[in-house]
Amino acid sequence: MSAYDELMAHERETQALAQVAGRLSWDQETVMPRGAAEQRSEESGAMEAVLHARRTDPRVGEWLAAAEAPDEVGAAQLRQIRRAHDRARKVPAELATALARLTSRSQGVWAEARANDDFAAFAPTLEEVVRLKREEAAALAENVTLYDALLDDFEPGATAAMLEALFEDMRPGLVQLRKRALEGVAAEGVSGEFPAEVQLSLARELAGRFGYDRTRGRLDLAVHPFSSGSGDDVRITTRTAADDPFNCIYSTIHETGHACYEQGIDPAYRLTPLGQGVSMGVHESQSRIYENQLGRSPAFCRWLYGEMRARFGDIGVSDEEAFYRAVNRVHRGYIRTEADEVQYNLHIMLRFDLEKALVAGDLAVRDLEAAWNERFLKDFGYPVDKASNGVLQDVHWSVGLFGYFPTYSLGNVYAGCLNKALRAAVPDVDAHLERGDPGPAVEWLHENVQRHGGRYEPREVITLACGGEEPSAGPLMGYLADKFCALYPG
Repeated sequence: MSAYDELMAHERETQALAQVAGRLSWDQETVMPRGAAEQRSEESGAMEAVLHARRTDPRVGEWLAAAEAPDEVGAAQLRQIRRAHDRARKVPAELATALARLTSRSQGVWAEARANDDFAAFAPTLEEVVRLKREEAAALAENVTLYDALLDDFEPGATAAMLEALFEDMRPGLVQLRKRALEGVAAEGVSGEFPAEVQLSLARELAGRFGYDRTRGRLDLAVHPFSSGSGDDVRITTRTAADDPFNCIYSTIHETGHACYEQGIDPAYRLTPLGQGVSMGVHESQSRIYENQLGRSPAFCRWLYGEMRARFGDIGVSDEEAFYRAVNRVHRGYIRTEADEVQYNLHIMLRFDLEKALVAGDLAVRDLEAAWNERFLKDFGYPVDKASNGVLQDVHWSVGLFGYFPTYSLGNVYAGCLNKALRAAVPDVDAHLERGDPGPAVEWLHENVQRHGGRYEPREVITLACGGEEPSAGPLMGYLADKFCALYPG
């Protein structure tokens, strides 16, 4: 075997073990008995120790030095392996294992604190997570800030400075649109009886229509919806609320976008570094375009209105137009995942600034809840009523995902660019959506984004999909202005 072949054989086993580790996390979020938390923490730590040893194996460096890429795909494989190897070597094995153990346990502590609206019960554990993440960042950082070192795990090539400039460019337009909408005529929401089993039946139907292959996946319930896995085992979760069927519907469509990305990657890349999404920003571009530009479009809402009436009977809105307004209504609220398209990115900006301060050491965990509440009041104009609607609503910090949040907004920006290119390439997309058929749109996304997996760099794959046009906030902001100015005429 050549050095390249030996390296790829080693990498396939590493990738397979990483998938097993991911399955442990899926199990913990869905069906693991509550009393197993401490044992699962040890199991997660043991798996991370094995993975870290494989990623830092001296032979990997030797193979990389000797390997010759057989083609462009091989060169991309080597680039991704080298990046992962270089990063893994900088983090001590003891730290990687300790983080895996802690974040597995921390997730359960967060869930209980959230259920009890008790940030103080979670704060000591979060302090330890932040401490270890700062240690990890310090080990990784070379001529970059601690935050940029962590951000690179989720969006290679991005920096906090780049994101700050992007968000400052977006903020005035978002604030102006929100003001216009909230001062306009309020759209009515849906009302009626929405049994959980009927919501889940519709969720399964929607996932299938958007291309999710349930022979290679499954749909389960979780407190915080997520997607897990790649290749032939990609699992999604959703949640139901008796008075809000949109929570289930759009969480499912969102996670289906993530899952279709992973299922749609070229099978030749399976169990290699190219066999998964290239970044969380590109990943979010898929989930957000599925959920918003397709799933909340006027055309798709016309079809969905009929489905809702058929399954639930009277849903409290009189016609398709009223239903479309209900789906897209701008309203006061606390929860990021339930926010409308206008306000969603403002939620992300809040989290981005707070986690930067935590990582930099400018904000102590003990002061986080007060800082959150103060910032929320400033940005949204009303106070947080309880911790589960504020600082405890998201799982991310409990599992050490610092640097993850801004990729949600970056995904929205990418989705805006892709939507513009998609509609130019598939001009009859709305005619299909009106029949409940996202197929042509999904196929375009598969062909232009999903099948490539990790072959290209994040901005590169979006640029290629958009015919050479570099990603920017312009298409997203234009889409939002057109949509919400029409919904809320001045």
